[in-house]
Amino acid sequence: MRPSPQGTTSAGFPRRKSSRRWSGSQTKIMFTFTGNSRGHDRFRSSGNLHSLNNGELQHIAPSIFASNAMPGVSESYSFLPTIHAVDGLRAAGWQPVWVSEQTVRLETRKGFQKHMIRFQRADLIGKDAEYCPEICLVNSHDRSSAYQLHAGIFRMICGNGLIVADAVFQRVSIRHTGFEPSLVVDASLKVLDSLPQLTDAVESFRARQLTPVEANAFAESAILLRYDDLQTAPVSPQKLLEPRRAEDAGNDLWKVYNTTQENLIRGGLKDHFRRKPDGKRHPRTRAVAGLDENVRLNKSLWHLAEALKSHNFPA
Repeated sequence: MRPSPQGTTSAGFPRRKSSRRWSGSQTKIMFTFTGNSRGHDRFRSSGNLHSLNNGELQHIAPSIFASNAMPGVSESYSFLPTIHAVDGLRAAGWQPVWVSEQTVRLETRKGFQKHMIRFQRADLIGKDAEYCPEICLVNSHDRSSAYQLHAGIFRMICGNGLIVADAVFQRVSIRHTGFEPSLVVDASLKVLDSLPQLTDAVESFRARQLTPVEANAFAESAILLRYDDLQTAPVSPQKLLEPRRAEDAGNDLWKVYNTTQENLIRGGLKDHFRRKPDGKRHPRTRAVAGLDENVRLNKSLWHLAEALKSHNFPA
C-alpha cells in the first residue's frame, strides 16, 4: 500500500494538529490514575470507584468546598460552590464515585483550581455490568473553566471512563457571569434526560462491523488527534488497535473504539518498529494527564466513531 501524504490518513482525513480543537468540541477520558506527566494541567485523582463522602472529596479536591471565588476576579463573576451542585445531584439519586483536581503552581490559585467529579446512579454502583452511564461535572473558581456537565460511560472491564460528544448528548455549560446560582442545579439535571440514549448509542456501535481498512483509518485519525503527523508519531495505527484484553478483541466499532481510546489516553505503548529521526527508539507513550486534553480527546474520538458508524468517513 502506498504511504499516505504527511498529515493525512489513508481514508483522506486531513491532519488535526494537537493544539487545535476537533469539530469545535471542548474536551477528557477519565480513569483511576494519578497524572504524573509534565504539563501545566496535571491532576491527582481518587482510586477505586465507590460512593465518596465529603471527607474523601475534601481530601482529593479541596477546591470543591471553596466558599468564595479566587481573590481578584471581576465583580460580574458569579460564584457557584461546587458542593451545592454535588448535593443537588445526590438528592436526585446520583453519587460521586471519582474525583480529580488540577495541580497548580501559583499559590493564589490553590483551593480554587479546576476539578472534575464523576457521578453514577446510587443503585448501579458496583453492579456487574459491562458499562454504566455517568454524569461528569467540571468546574473551577479561578476563571479557568465554566461550570460544565457532560454525559459519560464507565466501562467496568477496564476501569475506563468515556465522555461522549456534545452533538449527540445534551451538555450543560454555564459561564460564571450573569447567571443565578440557585438555578444551576436545575439546569444540570436536564442532562439526565439524555442518559437513556447511551445504551442505544453503545448498541449501534456494537452492531457496526468494520473492515480492516475502516479500523485502520479510525486509528490513523485518532493518532492525528494527539500527534502532528503519522510518520513521526511514536505509535503506528496497528499498535493503537492492539487490545489490552481478550474481551476487547473483535471488529465491531464498539470494541475498536474502546481499544483505540484506552491506548491513546492511558499510554504505556511501545512500538518497536517506530524510530526517531536519529534512529533511536521512542519511549513508551505517556498517559494524557491534563483534564482539558483528556476531555477533548474523548469527545473527538466519539465524534470519529459517530462518523464511522454513519459511513461518513471519507472513502
